[in-house]
This record gives sequence, structure tokens and C-alpha cells, in this order.
Amino acid sequence: MEQRLEPEVSGRGAQSGAAPPRFGLATREADGDWRDHVESLDGPPVKLRTTVTEENPKTILSFNRSPDIAFDRSINAYRGCEHGCVYCFARPTHAYHDLSPGLDFETQLFAKPAAADLLRTTLAKPAYRPRPIAMGTNTDPYQPIERQYRITRQVLEVCLDARHPVTITTKSDRVLDDLDLLAQLARHRLVAVAISVTTLDPRLSGKLEPRAAAPAKRLAALGKLVDAGVPAHCSIAPIIPAITDAFMEEIVQRAAALGVRSAGWIPLRLPHEVAPLFREWLSVHFPERGDKVMAIVRSIRAKDGEGRDNDPDFFTRMKPRGVWADLFRARFRLACKRAGIGKTRFELDCSQFRRPEVGGQIRLF
Repeated sequence: MEQRLEPEVSGRGAQSGAAPPRFGLATREADGDWRDHVESLDGPPVKLRTTVTEENPKTILSFNRSPDIAFDRSINAYRGCEHGCVYCFARPTHAYHDLSPGLDFETQLFAKPAAADLLRTTLAKPAYRPRPIAMGTNTDPYQPIERQYRITRQVLEVCLDARHPVTITTKSDRVLDDLDLLAQLARHRLVAVAISVTTLDPRLSGKLEPRAAAPAKRLAALGKLVDAGVPAHCSIAPIIPAITDAFMEEIVQRAAALGVRSAGWIPLRLPHEVAPLFREWLSVHFPERGDKVMAIVRSIRAKDGEGRDNDPDFFTRMKPRGVWADLFRARFRLACKRAGIGKTRFELDCSQFRRPEVGGQIRLF
């Protein structure tokens, strides 16, 4: 990784659309025709633009049986994410659409405008039984296009109307646009919000997660959630060895100073196409450090003595192993002890659930 790639793709996390094909993703080999010389003939490519395609699924709730995560259902109002976090474990989902988990994932987005109506219909079914709905598990519910579509807000309105519990994970202070709804949900013990803070360096954040909110804005949003009585969790995720781990202690300290009483950390995960995309990113932004970073990653994901880029196995995929993992774990534990902060379990209330009125109407009383 000693050689720097040129040129850098400005304003985007992925540095290319390249990724190993898995589901018929078209690839092309150079054969000497005009497409191999398009830049010399037509000039450099124009600036990448974000496009949004509206889709109309038949259902909006996704159910899972994963034994090592705390939720069994989720809503993703969008596919793809303009935040462009290079490390995003959700990038491979774009390959199912024969789109690149690289630049396509952050430039070719999909929105589901009917999400709230679909949710209302599902919650109204006699056989439905409530458990917390997770939002932000695959793509961020408060990415920039939420300001236009307001799908997340509409879903929260349905949850408030039905008294249905919901959890949110985001990297955006745009969550404060819905503070009025979140405060109402919180009064009924129906919501918890996690904001991910990866680094405190805005320049590094601009390379890692180029279109996400600046770290200072995310911390400020945590404080405002706390002030409004909304259960707030600071997620230091992901921890990238030799890139972001140096910020762990100060993130914990700053979050605690804002009144946040819950924090956690998650190690870097590099499933499927994310690994080569991340290696490419390292070669552009940290060519002198890339080999060290990947050596540590492979050591904490090692199994049976063999280093791996990723561990996909249940129960161990979130729990790194080895000396480096033990060091991160000890540092985090000590930082929390000094700051008086822990990993509080927010118990949400399912007993208030009431089936919503069907037809798009929200109760007036």
C-alpha cells in the first residue's frame, strides 16, 4: 500500500466503483476501443451526482433471526447512503441490484415514500405483536435526502400514534429535526437514539465519512437529546486501528460531559466488497500506514491461527480477539470508569401498543 492512487475522488468515501462481482455485476476488460481512452478524448469525468430512485415495496418491516443482535425487526426507508462512510458494512447490499458497493452505493440511492403507510397496515393486522423496531441498521435514516423525503419522520409519526417502540442509529445531527416527536416518544418510553462518533478530527471525518455531520455536530446533538429527555447512546463505531482509536478516550469524556450515560464501541468490520474498498481508501489517504492497519485488523479477526479481513460468524463478529482487541477493550473500560459512563440498557415499553387506524389517518385524541 506504499503507492498512492491518483486521483483522489473528492467528496466521496469510496475511491472507485470497483469491487469483486458476486451477483452478476457487470465487469469489463480493456480491449483497446474508445472506452479505454474516454478521458483523453472527452476530458475528465464530470462531478459525481447523487440520483434517487423511488421504489414501492409491498412490505417495509424486515425480520431477522440473528442470535447475536438485540432486535428482530427493522425498517430501512432508503437503500444506499450518501454519507459515503468507506467502512460501511451495508455497502455489499448494493451488489444485489447489480450496482457497485463502491461509488454506486453512495450516489445511486433508493427511497421508499410509502414506508409509513406500509408500516401502518402491518401494525394494524390482528396477528401483529409489537417489539422494538430498529432504524438505521443498514443505511442511515437521517442521510441528506431525508430533508426532502421526510420518510423517517412519517414512520416516527406512525410509531407515536400506535405507541410502538423504536430505536434509531445515525451519524447525523439531522435527527434533531424530529426532536418534537422523539421527546413525545421518550415520555412514553418508546424510543432510544444512538449517534455514532468515529473521530473528533473533522478533516479525518471528511475522508472517512465525507457527507456525514461533523463530529462536533454529532456530539452537540447527543447533548440536545439528553436535554430533551431522549435516551441517548454514544456509539464509538467503528474503531479503526491506528486511524481512529486514538480518539476513544476523549469521545467518551466529551459525551459524558454532555450528560450521556451510555456508550459502546464496535470494531471495524470488512465483509465482502468492503475489504477491497477499504484497502483502496487506505492506499489513497494513508499509504504509509495501510499495511499496519490491515495487519491489526487481520489479527483481531483471526480464527484458528489465521488472520482474516472479516469474521462473519455469529457471536464473534462483534467481539474481536487477541492482544490489540484486549487493549482497546481495557482502554474503553477505563475511559468509561473515569467519565462515570456505562452501557445503560434502555428498556422500551411494548405494553402501550394500540393498533393504528388504517387509511392514513392519525388519531386526533
